[in-house]
Amino acid sequence: MPPASTAAHTMINASLVELRRALDARQISSVELATLFLNRIAALDPQLNAFITVDRDGALAAARVADARIAAGEGGPLTGIPLAHKDLFCTEGVLTTCASRMLSNFVSPYDAHVVSLLKEAGAVSLGKTNMDEFAMGSSNESSFYGPTKNPWDITRVPGGSSGGSAAAVAARLAPIATGSDTGGSVRQPAAFCGITGIKPTYGLVSRYGMVAFASSLDQGGAFGASAEDCALLLGAMTGFDARDSTSLERPAEDYAAALAAPAAGKPLEGLRIGLPREFFAEGMADGVRAAVEAALAQYRALGASTVEVSLPNAKLAIPAYYVIAPAECSSNLSRFDGVRYGHRAAEYTDLADMYGRSRAEGFGEEVKRRILIGTYVLSHGYYDAYYLQAQRLRRLIAEDFKAALTQCDVIAGPTTPGTAWTLGAMADDPVQMYLSDIYTIAVNLAGLPGISHPCGFDAAGLPVGLQLVGDYFAEGRLLATTHHFQQATDWHQRRPECAR
Repeated sequence: MPPASTAAHTMINASLVELRRALDARQISSVELATLFLNRIAALDPQLNAFITVDRDGALAAARVADARIAAGEGGPLTGIPLAHKDLFCTEGVLTTCASRMLSNFVSPYDAHVVSLLKEAGAVSLGKTNMDEFAMGSSNESSFYGPTKNPWDITRVPGGSSGGSAAAVAARLAPIATGSDTGGSVRQPAAFCGITGIKPTYGLVSRYGMVAFASSLDQGGAFGASAEDCALLLGAMTGFDARDSTSLERPAEDYAAALAAPAAGKPLEGLRIGLPREFFAEGMADGVRAAVEAALAQYRALGASTVEVSLPNAKLAIPAYYVIAPAECSSNLSRFDGVRYGHRAAEYTDLADMYGRSRAEGFGEEVKRRILIGTYVLSHGYYDAYYLQAQRLRRLIAEDFKAALTQCDVIAGPTTPGTAWTLGAMADDPVQMYLSDIYTIAVNLAGLPGISHPCGFDAAGLPVGLQLVGDYFAEGRLLATTHHFQQATDWHQRRPECAR
């Protein structure tokens, strides 16, 4: 057995299965593993800004408990495995800021359901990751704590809103991380950072304790280097929660077990992959198109067939989303008024003035923009014209997916039209930034599961992601399909310089 310190350094790029094997064989302890990643965060995060809060003491305490469980033979797949949480999941005794000045002093008195489940599984939380403020953004630049940098090129964005979690996994500051996805906020940063990210079916992961942006769209998701890592994390995150009225009561699924390769033959024999003609029209960067087409050729080599399908209302996804999401944001964020918790203005004349000043000081520009839009579309005289019309469009989009999925098993296309842009490039053009989610937003409007996995690089050496979308509760199929692709390729094993 090699010395613990030597073994520890071999763990940086290890998969969860390899980490599990090393922990169970006592090649490394959970305390040593947590210390390794905490030290990497201390060394690398000042440059990347992927974390808002690092909970060193809490992580080491949890690691000691995990070591005791492993020694007693009571460990599970995630016992002793370090992870990071997006900073909108409430964590008892630890700051939960949503990357906003409004909550910069908020220490949650309870755990989100996802956090509780992962604690019970024995995972070791290293801390809370940076994000777009209240999950509103596609670049991680709206954070009160400053932008996260893309580990592949620190002059570029990591995507958003879960950019901190994606950057942390890409740079191997944590093996896995949680995120949330309202319009692509797991899949888009996964694509930009060259890792795997999955958004499950709406209602599969409890939203209890996940600070709300748009309640009918928000869904917790998982980041990992591979589909196998995501399967292990997602399996521990799902489960019915009576405290969330949208939580679905379904039998538990072992997503990792679904990854087993078939006994013989091509692993994807018989799989029909639908290619929406609307996703392969104009607007896609050449480097993205080349990588996606090469990935589709690989899928065909694995036995899958491709068929053309249509999502005729996909072009309406962005206008529908940017009515529905701001409307729900306006409602959800009305609770932040400086009275019970969060930021309160230092000077004010009366209660109404305190509300106005606290919210003006506490919220950033993008959040204010969406609150104003949402309040407008919900106002008297405009509700029918905008909000109800957007809900009708949402139904049409969902019906398009339903029809397409009768012709195929999964739908494939690019995750994003381009690769990561430079920091500040879209600061003065929010609409252009909104368009970066053109392929992901419709999936949230329909409540379907989607996964993004790395499939190549563009001419600038930036990662490209391919998105797979399945029918409701098809997470197992999406993960298995991605896993078989990753067994035949090594895109998911490529690392930025800082993680090599």
